[in-house]
Amino acid sequence: MVCITTDSGANIVKPASLNKWTGLQCFGHRLHSAIGAAGKDKRVEKAVGVCKKVVSAFSYSWKKKRELFKAQERLLLPKHQLVTESPTRWGSRQKMVARVLEQQKAIAEVLFADKNNRHLIPTWQDIGVLESLHEALTPLLEFTDSLSGESYVTVSYVKLVLHLFRTDLLNEKDQDTQLTKDLKTTIMTYLDEKYADSATDDLLNMAAFVDPRFKAQYISPEKEEAIKERAVSEMLDENTGQSEAEVSEGTAGQGAEGEAATPLPLGVKKQPSLGSFFKKQSQDDEEDASPLTERQKVENELKSYLKCLDTDSESDPLEWWKVYERKFPRMSQLAKGYLCIPATSTPSEIIFSTGGNIVTCTRAALKPGMVNQLVFLAQNLQ
Repeated sequence: MVCITTDSGANIVKPASLNKWTGLQCFGHRLHSAIGAAGKDKRVEKAVGVCKKVVSAFSYSWKKKRELFKAQERLLLPKHQLVTESPTRWGSRQKMVARVLEQQKAIAEVLFADKNNRHLIPTWQDIGVLESLHEALTPLLEFTDSLSGESYVTVSYVKLVLHLFRTDLLNEKDQDTQLTKDLKTTIMTYLDEKYADSATDDLLNMAAFVDPRFKAQYISPEKEEAIKERAVSEMLDENTGQSEAEVSEGTAGQGAEGEAATPLPLGVKKQPSLGSFFKKQSQDDEEDASPLTERQKVENELKSYLKCLDTDSESDPLEWWKVYERKFPRMSQLAKGYLCIPATSTPSEIIFSTGGNIVTCTRAALKPGMVNQLVFLAQNLQ
């Protein structure tokens, strides 16, 4: 498994089960671009521009910060500082707008007392636009933060998140203003266009398919058979499955719950149970039957996997596969190749930042091997 993040935010992934490189764009980067496309509306540009000027006026004046703090005390508002937008950081615009809306009364009071900056007070039209923008963007922030994790599976959630955006969060509601509806439509249209690529869609479908929490739940019916055939084909091509003899050897000496059987004292013969007679009869019947081809074994394993009950949506799919790896050896190898793909480039960017904090001007003579070890320790000893 190889995963490389490019400068454009794309995760270039080569799972063990794939024979060619596949580019998966960072979900956070695409969502940031979608919101940028929605923000090109002239009304939004004007209101956001006013917002930036207000924040800038308070950022460079300690007197205004002091007056803002006093106004917050008088108006019983939270004592929060204003947030500055960072063009390269998703969520910073929404946080800036939310903080200005929260502190608008205190901001207006401080600016009104200053004749030179009184013109910066947002008008009621600007406040209306900012409220519409805030209403459209707020629900998206939590999902991007969740998909940026590195200690749990994220790629299989992308299909679910897009479905939730389409059916709920970015779906037009009666109480929405017309601007909020336009923003939601623009964002969803952009995302649909970007994820309409067949290669990306197939990759996300496969990632959801090998996740026991979702399987084919969010895969369109017309593509479900194609995804099943792709799974069978990849398992056959890579030949990652263990033979039945290897599985039986691995499970030999285990009880019904998968635990090691307690050894008997020397010279003591174990009394055969009633179930052992039926087990022997079943083994004899299997030996009499014609041997299955490798493809039939893979298809049977796939059918058994799909018949398993779906697990809770908050459970860890890696723990599930750890338990059922011996039962579905071929499918488990396929899952390892897909579920390790990150949905965003955040994990790799965190590692880059860690490396930058280690290799400083005063430690520029560190050798690559030592840098690798220090980065590894910094990421794992937390």
